[in-house]
Amino acid sequence: MSEAANPYEDLPPDAFWRSGVAEPGIWGLRDLWKSKWDLPADARFSTYGSCFAQHISRALISRGFNWLNAEPAPGRTPDALARAYNYGIFSARTGNIYRAAQLSAQVDLATGAVGPEDWEIWDTPTGRVLDSMRPAIEPGGFEDKADLIASRIAMARAFRRSIVDADVFVFTLGLTEGWENTRTGQCYPLCPGTQGGAFDEGIHCFVNDRYPDVYATLETAFARMWEVNSGLRILLTVSPVPLTATASRYHVLPATIYSKSVLRAVAGDFALSDERIDYFPSYEIITGAPSRAAFFEPNLRSVAPQGVALVMEHVFSGLSLSAPPVHGALATEQAMEAAMAEEELVCEEMTLERFNNG
Repeated sequence: MSEAANPYEDLPPDAFWRSGVAEPGIWGLRDLWKSKWDLPADARFSTYGSCFAQHISRALISRGFNWLNAEPAPGRTPDALARAYNYGIFSARTGNIYRAAQLSAQVDLATGAVGPEDWEIWDTPTGRVLDSMRPAIEPGGFEDKADLIASRIAMARAFRRSIVDADVFVFTLGLTEGWENTRTGQCYPLCPGTQGGAFDEGIHCFVNDRYPDVYATLETAFARMWEVNSGLRILLTVSPVPLTATASRYHVLPATIYSKSVLRAVAGDFALSDERIDYFPSYEIITGAPSRAAFFEPNLRSVAPQGVALVMEHVFSGLSLSAPPVHGALATEQAMEAAMAEEELVCEEMTLERFNNG
């Protein structure tokens, strides 16, 4: 056989847009992702991140994979009540982690770099108190500061366990926009004054993370995580869910694309540079041209169940396990996933829609 005249002659069909995307269409896409790692059949997965990350934990459970629930609800708490109090949503009771800075803060608390008293506690008119890093975690707020601090300590221990005991730490990147305290440096999951606390323009500063900020913050957080579990693998993905609102002064559409582009670039570079880190294309499946926006609900923000199911199909087809996990028939799994996808996600950022005067 003669040598190729140029490098493109020997490329597979999926390297070309026509044969790789346009002709098969969204339902015919194959080999979008293949895990870097050969994992044991009983590999343990921890999951955290933005709202979309909740679909991953549900799918792991429905397919019989070993999802780490490091902070289960106490006793025989009914499922609905446990969910109302944010148990079983993520591997620890962190609430949504939208930004790299939030992940770093959780790692700092779990590894002892900061103490449970170092984050703000917000008073409420009822006399109960809110956790500034998890304002929606306890419906109605905590009874008092001691109760809140005890919850933080339990969460920090659980978060650490979910790092130490995991084989794969799945983190869904969601936002670059956020708010911070200019005096203490504390970041917030939501702007103070939207779901607790009081906004003070002299203290609270809007930030919109740039690529170097996100990369450096995650690099530091990952290094601390590897200090407690050197064998931990990290699977990154980017949430396809658009911003509810932007404080950037730009239109929310380009603001969303900016945020997702930064996060996608950071995740991709980590995956290219470190064998312990991989990237899965959730964002591309839902928002890419072949989907034609078909996987969004009428609000063009929420991801429809069929979109979630397709993402999960690609996740599990790309996982490389030493043996398949023990689970039910595929049709049963998919039915369970579809039902869970229709459950309302716990998404604090949606609170911002209350302030829409349009």
